[in-house]
Amino acid sequence: MTVTVLAGVLVVASLVMPNRPASFQPAMFTRIPVEALIGAAVLTALPRRPRLVVAWLGGLALGVQTMLNVLDAGFYQYLGRDFNAILDWPLFSDAYSYLQDTLGGAGALGALVAALAIVALVLTVSALSVVRLSNVMARHRLTTTRTVLVLSMVWMTCTVLGLQYGGVPLAAERTVTMLQVRSDLIRQTIRDERDFAKTERADAFGATPGSQLVPDLRGKDMIFTFIESYGRSAIEDPVEGPGVDATLDAQTKALAQAGFHAKSGWLTSATYGGSSWLGHSTTMSGLWINNQNRYRTVTQGGAGDHLTLTKAFKKTGDFDTVGIMPGVQKGWPEAKWYGLDQVYNAFQLGYKGPKFSWSTMPDQYTLEQFQKLVHSKQPADGKSRMSFLILTSSHTPWAPIPKMVPWDKLGDGSIFDSIEKAGHEPSYTYTSDLHSKQEYGKSVQYTVTALTEWLQRYGKDDTVLVFLGDHQANAHVSGNNASHDVPVSIVAKDPKVLEKVASWGWTDGLRPAHDAPVWKMSAFRDKFLTAYGSTPHPRS
Repeated sequence: MTVTVLAGVLVVASLVMPNRPASFQPAMFTRIPVEALIGAAVLTALPRRPRLVVAWLGGLALGVQTMLNVLDAGFYQYLGRDFNAILDWPLFSDAYSYLQDTLGGAGALGALVAALAIVALVLTVSALSVVRLSNVMARHRLTTTRTVLVLSMVWMTCTVLGLQYGGVPLAAERTVTMLQVRSDLIRQTIRDERDFAKTERADAFGATPGSQLVPDLRGKDMIFTFIESYGRSAIEDPVEGPGVDATLDAQTKALAQAGFHAKSGWLTSATYGGSSWLGHSTTMSGLWINNQNRYRTVTQGGAGDHLTLTKAFKKTGDFDTVGIMPGVQKGWPEAKWYGLDQVYNAFQLGYKGPKFSWSTMPDQYTLEQFQKLVHSKQPADGKSRMSFLILTSSHTPWAPIPKMVPWDKLGDGSIFDSIEKAGHEPSYTYTSDLHSKQEYGKSVQYTVTALTEWLQRYGKDDTVLVFLGDHQANAHVSGNNASHDVPVSIVAKDPKVLEKVASWGWTDGLRPAHDAPVWKMSAFRDKFLTAYGSTPHPRS
């Protein structure tokens, strides 16, 4: 009797299980699922052999639905959206790589084995539960039939009268609804990807001659920099906001003393909580690249010649292009799509210090190596230079995080050994949203400080720095239902550079006002090219 009751509870709980973390409340599990009533009626009516087959298949399907609900909840918490059964499978490889970087090989393998064991357990227990219930109902057909009829009447009454408990309708058809939602998502995904394949071939500046691209930035020392997980919440959240705001304001003043001034606004990122490369590629290409399939399409497929901002500078013939990628630890064929003449990955920056969880090296060290290897040297062909930097110190889990050290003491990075050892373990932020917010805020302050101090120390009269976030931090930091907005700033000494974007309505300084203009991230490329004198020549 106990096992049978537990099996019934498990089946009902699986049928009414929500797929949002915030919806996990007792009232959600007090509902009457119509799928259970239909299933009971069908299983009771079938002969033994077909009944067992249907029960096993139904139980496995219930287990799959349960795991999809779990995936939805996890994806929503970390990426701000539901799991996409067509597009998201490649992300599991990235997740495993992240676990290897943060937990080590043994820890990541343990987590993988545990995850596979949980999946197998859920599928097995779900199937056995439905089979057991079907056997019990078959032995008590009359009682089962009467019970189903009574509960069906109760379900219809609750539906007609709209009865609720705890603000939740008592009559549920959750699984039927989710099947429809997932079916619609699959059809929409196929349709969207088909439409995107057409959209990506069109390019407002695709046929523009190099002589007509960014003429107002010729001779400039151009730098595009992404700050990991630098989102609106870093500036406006009551926990991390005050510290980050103070840093932005202080660095705005320090830059002004060094002759630099800035304007800042907001961009709505194509991603949230992770998949940073989607934000990078969206910003630089002007395409809305919000999933891995689109990313592969544009970087490795038919849109390989789509004009990125980096490629636009290269196309002028007046700029050498270089990428500084401390997060790249394997082959990176995207360099060709971006239009980079040379790329320095994590193994080419000479770092001998400790990793800081996922981040291979502190941003201050990355910037110093950029100065030594690239920025301090004039291109041999007499051209100007366009640099593309991806900074990583504010990457989750934000423990441990580096601290600023004297620039002339950076050496090979060994100076960070004691700082890393004194920092928190990743579990410090994994187990507490408050800790996550606090340490995330500190990591953003660190990176902003490192970048702006580098600019004060090494910036030139012709330096133009564009820096922005790639996406918001996950929901543990940004909260549920947070926007996807990220700050973006343009910093320069030459007043003409900022005059070109005066009509944008951006806020003076490094901290954008709450009501500063918000654009889709994909709009930035065309607006930037237009502001600095580029002439559109569409390619269709």
